[in-house]
Amino acid sequence: MPGCSEAGEYRAPKSRSSLNEYHWFCLEHVRAYNAGWDFYKGMSPAEVEAQLRADTSWQRPTWPIGSLGHTAWDEDVLKDPLHILAAARMKTQKRPDPHQAPAELREPLATLGLSWPTTLDAVKSRYKELAKRHHPDANGGSRDAEERLKTINLAYAAVRSRLGSEARVAATG
Repeated sequence: MPGCSEAGEYRAPKSRSSLNEYHWFCLEHVRAYNAGWDFYKGMSPAEVEAQLRADTSWQRPTWPIGSLGHTAWDEDVLKDPLHILAAARMKTQKRPDPHQAPAELREPLATLGLSWPTTLDAVKSRYKELAKRHHPDANGGSRDAEERLKTINLAYAAVRSRLGSEARVAATG
């Protein structure tokens, strides 16, 4: 800086277009220069946006996944010598056993005294039978019978909603 006797130990870029060319200043003058320097000065909003987008990828070109002729998980391109990804893929493709009740229905089916697989008609007839047997009016207003009926109602609702949704999916699919 003209008139400054301090050593120029600190660098500052000369311009936005030549970031590898520097002015050398003392500490006091580099602070003043940097405080007044604006990288985006003179750029339009569109140019600022384009610069910010380019900076997010360190000024390197990028492509959407799959645009180079293969997908991200193409077996021929992907190197998996330890077969870690293949093992994970096998776990996700595991199908549930159709002869075993889904976990969320095991307790409701046990409450209704039914086994898996079952049909919506079987569930309805079993519910009617249990509702008649455990209704408080049929048991002299018993509190225990009332609580048991509430449990049966909840179990019936859970199984009915699951079997009803499966029937709707089968009808549309």
